[in-house]
Amino acid sequence: MSVTSRTAATPRGLAEPHPDVLASVRTGRRTRRRRRRTAIAVLALLVVAAYAGSLMLGSTVYPPSDVLAVILGQEPPGAQFVVGRLRLPRATLAVLVGLSFGLAGATFQTLLRNPLASPDIIGVTEGASAAAAVAIVSFTLSGLLVSWLAVAAGIGVALAIYLLAYRRGVAAGTRFILIGIGVSLMMQSVISWQLERARNFELAEAMRWLTGSLNGALWRDNLLVLAALVVLGTAVLLQARSLDTSQLGDDTASALGVRVERLRLLTIVAAVGLVCFATAASGPIAFLAFLCGPIAARIIGPRGSLLVPAALVGALLTLVADFVGQHAFGTRMPVGVVTGILGAPYLIYLIVRINRVGGTL
Repeated sequence: MSVTSRTAATPRGLAEPHPDVLASVRTGRRTRRRRRRTAIAVLALLVVAAYAGSLMLGSTVYPPSDVLAVILGQEPPGAQFVVGRLRLPRATLAVLVGLSFGLAGATFQTLLRNPLASPDIIGVTEGASAAAAVAIVSFTLSGLLVSWLAVAAGIGVALAIYLLAYRRGVAAGTRFILIGIGVSLMMQSVISWQLERARNFELAEAMRWLTGSLNGALWRDNLLVLAALVVLGTAVLLQARSLDTSQLGDDTASALGVRVERLRLLTIVAAVGLVCFATAASGPIAFLAFLCGPIAARIIGPRGSLLVPAALVGALLTLVADFVGQHAFGTRMPVGVVTGILGAPYLIYLIVRINRVGGTL
């Protein structure tokens, strides 16, 4: 290649990168892609293993042949009720809820570029929970009606936070998080007020819903969460590249062709829908959405989309936490209690670390 052609092929006449540098960059990209594919495959295998373990293990252990027979519609003696009626809907709901919370949490954290920007930190799940508490205690409602009210309230609270954070054409991430934390505290006050005035049977029902539990999982719950995951999860995943670009900052992303506010509104609505439908099925599983993104980032590295890895981490965490809650403490504990034990120390650590390095929300 002549000197003239080399200069013409390089923007503004800059010298071309050295071939060794280009080779090193390509090698690094291949290594990251390989690590990402391997991590996703391992996470998927762990989810399958945890799902199988949830079906086979417990107070009564069933061999894989009995579990497979139940899944295929057969009725092996003793396994049909325990595996087919109790464990199978519960484990399936754990996977679907975990995928939903993990995907939604990573979406918020990526979009707002802050690990504290999680639906269970900024008031979305508390809004759904407050609506459920009011429905159960004040209006003595139950069943699907409570779930639908929780979904509507969660979406309404998220949109209210978005509008309050919206100023001069932009809903800034910092304002969104701070307003969300304030709204979360307000919703917790509503929940406490409702629990104070609840009668015994209402209190038991409300607490079962508010602690985040997979007890009594039904196939209709699975179908609702699955439908939301297919529709809203697909909408989020289709924006994965734009979400990654938005990490560079609003101005840079806009210069690269990303319609930032449109992206923000679309992904927030989709992620909130995922959280609300999952919360309606299982209650607010504490810190689940908050934990998935950082864990996924540690596994696959800082670059690349966290959406799929975080969703798989969510499914794995939910399955393991539910199994631990059922069998590790001598009494059956809701899955939300176990994830709360894991999530609260990490939240404190994260806030202390941000404070020490002089960062901001």
